Amino acid sequence: MIRSEKVEFAGAQGAMLAGRLDWPLGMPRAYALFAHCFTCSKDVLASTRISQGLASRGIAVLRFDFTGLGHSGGEFANTNFSSNVLDLVAAAGFLRSKYEAPRILIGHSLGGAAILAGAAHISEAVAVATIAAPFDPKHVVHLIGDQVGKIETEGEAQVVLAGRQFTVRRQFLEDISGQSLKDCAHNLRKALLILHSPTDELVGIDNARRIYEAALHPKSFISLDGADHLLTRRQDAEYVTDLLSTWAARYLKEPPIAAPDAESGTVVVTGADRSRGESYLAHVISAHGHLLKADEPVSNGGTDTGPGPYDLLLASLGS
Repeated sequence: MIRSEKVEFAGAQGAMLAGRLDWPLGMPRAYALFAHCFTCSKDVLASTRISQGLASRGIAVLRFDFTGLGHSGGEFANTNFSSNVLDLVAAAGFLRSKYEAPRILIGHSLGGAAILAGAAHISEAVAVATIAAPFDPKHVVHLIGDQVGKIETEGEAQVVLAGRQFTVRRQFLEDISGQSLKDCAHNLRKALLILHSPTDELVGIDNARRIYEAALHPKSFISLDGADHLLTRRQDAEYVTDLLSTWAARYLKEPPIAAPDAESGTVVVTGADRSRGESYLAHVISAHGHLLKADEPVSNGGTDTGPGPYDLLLASLGS
């Protein structure tokens, strides 16, 4: 189970950005920042399912609407790729000041490109993951279609994207045409996971190859066979969530649970490890070499890192 909380913080242009922080019920293993796709929002299926799935695996995730999108303030017409990157840096600053800086950065589609560009400004992050990301941010220009000429000559035009109308101005085209991710990927200095479908209908698989070739190790690529660009099928989002959680754990360097010494036939219960942020109600149980965690739920003053004493009692009676 998870809990989800609405949050708000100032973006790069001063507008208030609407976010949602998905929490595990216990103490978070780490914090992650999720960047959504071009003209999407924090509430699209992929963003919601992956963020909530990671929260159920112990990772707190902040997802938010970029300036001028979703429930955030500001005008989309005044934004561009560079301002999106600065919004991400502002989101990381919000987490840093209120809770803890994000150690995991995740970006979907153009949000993945923005994550690669912004990662250098979030020093605490150790793991970066892109999902269906373009190697060249200019890739999104084709979505504007035949309105590009009008934007270049008249300064702006009304463009329908994903069934909604947006004002796109010349400064957007000028900004995105000057962006390059080659150096960003090469100088990342963080673990990189590239997730991409070979049948992606909007951003071709060659983009994943180019990101992979530009980046240095440690880097990994996993093919999302059969998935569409927006990960609309629940099983695809769940697969991505499982991959992210397992992969990131390697770089979070979580301290292992120490097994107390116990003679054969003896059950040993030890107190909480406060260095892991656990409550004094958390315990480690060693029974014949099997390790168990016990804790109390948050409502009872614990950190919910394991079943409670009465849960264990009922489990023993049931077994």
